[in-house]
Amino acid sequence: MDSSTLLRIAGQRIPRLGRTLLASTKGATNRGFLAVGATATSQLQGEWWSRSIVRNTLKFRAARQPNFLRQPDFLSVQQHYSHTLPRHQMAAPAGQDAVQWKLMNEDECILVNESDEVLGHDSKLNCHLWEKIQTGKVLHRAFSVFLFNTKNELLLQQRSATKVTFPLVWTNTCCSHPLFRESELVEADNLGVRNAAQRKLKDEVGIEAGDAPVDGFTVLGRILYKAPSNDQWGEHEVDYVLFAKRDVKVEPNPEEVAAVQYVTQDQLRELVAKADSKEGGIVLSPWFRLIVDKFLYKWWDLLEADKLSEAIDLQTIHKLS
Repeated sequence: MDSSTLLRIAGQRIPRLGRTLLASTKGATNRGFLAVGATATSQLQGEWWSRSIVRNTLKFRAARQPNFLRQPDFLSVQQHYSHTLPRHQMAAPAGQDAVQWKLMNEDECILVNESDEVLGHDSKLNCHLWEKIQTGKVLHRAFSVFLFNTKNELLLQQRSATKVTFPLVWTNTCCSHPLFRESELVEADNLGVRNAAQRKLKDEVGIEAGDAPVDGFTVLGRILYKAPSNDQWGEHEVDYVLFAKRDVKVEPNPEEVAAVQYVTQDQLRELVAKADSKEGGIVLSPWFRLIVDKFLYKWWDLLEADKLSEAIDLQTIHKLS
């Protein structure tokens, strides 16, 4: 076994593919499954193992469950966020996480028309209420980051259970919105979107700015889509698709992310098949699925061939459904 996949605890070398992460625990740069919470799983020599932290004692037990089928436990972490345009803070309704509800009220999304021209701004909450989406007046700018390691494996995340929209769905590395602030409104070279992508990679999966420089993102194009999360919430976005390739240290924020997983193209196809057959409760985010079905594999091939520039189309906004 390669030494990079091992971890020392109490002087013993143990498998590092699976990893437990508490709020104070550091992340890992490995290609195995990393669950955020009390337990995680990994595969070693044909067996699936689970590790838990109980009174600071690491215990291992066999848990023959594949990565995508095991449901992690969750921790609620209160974290400070600062924003340029604070709003009146409403108390979180029953069943909603306080931190996520705070972000829904305070974050100001960038409203655009179908040509991606800026019209103004509105709260993240208003932009995701399905009744407002149906009026056609809260179309807003978004981005989706696809981060690959130097083995050309794609980092996926499972959104946390506390997310207001699309909780526990599997999606690309990072999905969010540029905010209505000066640094994220810069149109030249899509710098505003790239600044936002750098910010949210830190917020969601703990990737430091130095490991995700803005000039390391390649903006491939834009899609326009609309999709409900449930009867109350949904998305209506002009979504910028960004690719980046580098090895990074991942430290997921449990308020945002339930789990992460590096996948090959074949492993992603397997995951998509599980989602289609509803195996193990696997669900993919609608924007991710649209990008997978329309573009991802051919863009991935170009990335592997060092020809990613051939995929760039900054003129077209692809309307997908």
